[in-house]
Amino acid sequence: MNARKLAFKTLYDIERNKNYSNISINKNFKNVEISDQEKGLATELIYGIIENKIYLNYIIDKLSKIKSKKMSTYVKITLWLGIYQILFLDSIKDHAAVNESVTLIKKYDKKSSGFVNAILRNVLRNKENIMNIEKEDIVEYLSIKYSYSKWIIDKWINDFGKEFTEDLLEANSDRPNIYIRVNTLKITRDELIEKLKKQGISCSKVNGIDEAIMVQNLKNIESNKLFKEGYFTIQDISSMLVGKVANPKENSNVLDICSAPGGKTTHLATLMNNTGKVIARDVFEHKLKLINNSVNRLGLKNVKVENFDALKIDNDSLDKFDYVIADVPCSGMGIIKRKPEIKYKKEDELKDLPKIQKQILENASKYVKIGGTLIYSTCTIHDEENIDVVKSFLNENNNFELVIIDGINIDLENQDKGYIKIYPNIHGMDGFFIAKLKRVR
Repeated sequence: MNARKLAFKTLYDIERNKNYSNISINKNFKNVEISDQEKGLATELIYGIIENKIYLNYIIDKLSKIKSKKMSTYVKITLWLGIYQILFLDSIKDHAAVNESVTLIKKYDKKSSGFVNAILRNVLRNKENIMNIEKEDIVEYLSIKYSYSKWIIDKWINDFGKEFTEDLLEANSDRPNIYIRVNTLKITRDELIEKLKKQGISCSKVNGIDEAIMVQNLKNIESNKLFKEGYFTIQDISSMLVGKVANPKENSNVLDICSAPGGKTTHLATLMNNTGKVIARDVFEHKLKLINNSVNRLGLKNVKVENFDALKIDNDSLDKFDYVIADVPCSGMGIIKRKPEIKYKKEDELKDLPKIQKQILENASKYVKIGGTLIYSTCTIHDEENIDVVKSFLNENNNFELVIIDGINIDLENQDKGYIKIYPNIHGMDGFFIAKLKRVR
């Protein structure tokens, strides 16, 4: 199997089964005998195409009488692969991109090989001007240029303004940095950096978060000896901030009601130095298995994993916890750079989210002791899923109040009010929202 075949197979899986790219890549790359270089090219093709689908379809529609939406999945993916290589990858020779694409379509839809060849040759002939976007409407123009559903662009311009939106779209086009969190129960950050450097991995400290390291050229993470021995775990710095904002004391009783995949749970347990207890809940067995794997690998003894639906009430947990974390399901609009499929979500997919988020927050609040802390967080940048949910909750629950977030300097405009808004284009990290509430009676 070569890179293009692997990319084709993965993209087909994503298109037909509506899988997230990271899940599909993990599944399709597993046990494939292929060099790291070919894996790297396949990954570049997959993410590059997903990030540019609307733009690639716009180019296809310029050149083809048969429009992209009427093409078979096989033909469309083959054209995406060919056009992406021709227009975006200088390292690939044009004739190789065309020939490999024609060879590929012959395997799945032989009668379309002439059509694919003709379109790609047309791309080559028009390479100088084919990438121009001939649209005057700003929403349509940005939707094509950055490949987003139009409603998202429209919403962001209304919410944030045109200049902020363009900055945000540009920031979301950057490849995401990889961050790891040091398992301070086993090793210091300086010691881990030394060990990683001996493996030839470039790494640097992250200011403001003592456990965080930014890494480059760290490949095959799950087979890395230091990872397997539990010296570190993968977690973005925005996600690490949830633990920092909660700042749990040793021997505390903590409940994480939407815990999977377990990054925040294991961080909280580590911050408590393996003391006290962290109850980690989720509703899916395969996700609970992921949490358990992380807990065991990191050597944590203070975590208990439970299957429980956050939308239901657990009467046995009422008023029992010093800290409750509600990292609720959300639209994911802050992590588009890691999950580019989010750009193509339909607006109605999100309409019920605030109601669900509010219900989970309501339920979570019932488990907090008087004087205890309630954290509400999402990985989105939409106010209606963030501060609006918190304000609505506070209007109906006068036994809670927002409290100052100290110890971090991220969103100086809001953290004195008890919450932080994180934007990729301002803060250089995943978009996130974190609110800190205290039960006062």
